[in-house]
Amino acid sequence: MHISDFDYDLPEELIARYPANPRDSSRMMVLERSGQVVDSMFAELPRYLNRTDVLVINDTRVLRARTRARLERRNGTSRDMEVFFAEPIGDAANVWQVLCRPGRRIRSGDRAIFGDGKLEGVFEGSAGEELHVLRLESPEPIEQILELYGQIPLPPYIDRPGEFADRETYQTIYAHTSGAVAAPTAGLHFTNEILSQIRAKGISVVMITLHVGIGTFLPVRTDNVEEHFLRPERFEISEIAAEELEHARKEKRRIIAVGTTTTRTLEYLMMKHGRILAGTGKTDLYVLPGFRFNLVDVLLTNFHLPKSTLLMLVSAFAGREKIREAYQHAIRARYRFYSYGDCMFIER
Repeated sequence: MHISDFDYDLPEELIARYPANPRDSSRMMVLERSGQVVDSMFAELPRYLNRTDVLVINDTRVLRARTRARLERRNGTSRDMEVFFAEPIGDAANVWQVLCRPGRRIRSGDRAIFGDGKLEGVFEGSAGEELHVLRLESPEPIEQILELYGQIPLPPYIDRPGEFADRETYQTIYAHTSGAVAAPTAGLHFTNEILSQIRAKGISVVMITLHVGIGTFLPVRTDNVEEHFLRPERFEISEIAAEELEHARKEKRRIIAVGTTTTRTLEYLMMKHGRILAGTGKTDLYVLPGFRFNLVDVLLTNFHLPKSTLLMLVSAFAGREKIREAYQHAIRARYRFYSYGDCMFIER
């Protein structure tokens, strides 16, 4: 498969630069199993769910991962730069993979100074894909430091400075476990009222965690998409969540995955174990058309960038031609695209 198979032209004005207000006032395209497209609203989601369904959501919380620092080189020169905290390395909470802009000529032993000297780090080499290894010198958890000095990492295509409101609107209302560098955007549409309506119907709501990683920002650079490498992302499934999902699987109840992150986590566990097990780990599952889905029956997801791995996953779920036609319909109908945009409810 070629990267051009997942390309499309999007008018720039359809890129959502601000979220819908209120959250559940966004539009929702329903793509039925037959291929029929229905234009609806996210507020109507409970109407599309059955009493026996299981709704699976990702409770990851976005770090304020975008920071400013001063690079002080061992040769005595210095300059300002942006440091994007991607993820911790192993169990060492103070050693992180970071993406620097500009990132040229950073050497081992160079230092990064944050917040007028309140936090310092030493570079320890490269981690590949333009990433550097930074060892931080702080007695406090790095997440707490980022809360003080970092900014919410809005995706580049939003193309505006971050605002104070983004600290709330770029988090799901159920965000709990810190560690992501991008929001699981399908969950941004939910309100407490919608969740209450869903639970009132008797529908189970199960929370899992997958920390969206730096791979979200790294483009596919190979013409043959099968040659692309997807960076691993950290996940956690509790005993309670695993038991509930296993019961639902055995009872053949419909599994509704909120977002591609949730989908990848569940399908990775099914592929590896043949069932849902509690625990922590990393998944590098890269889903392309032809992939066999073993658990997820319905996918709630936003509209994704051209040539992205997320669009490839959605195309695998529904079929390339169905998604191509649905996206063209969305453009004609003036849906809002990407992180702060509208969503799709896709039946498989």
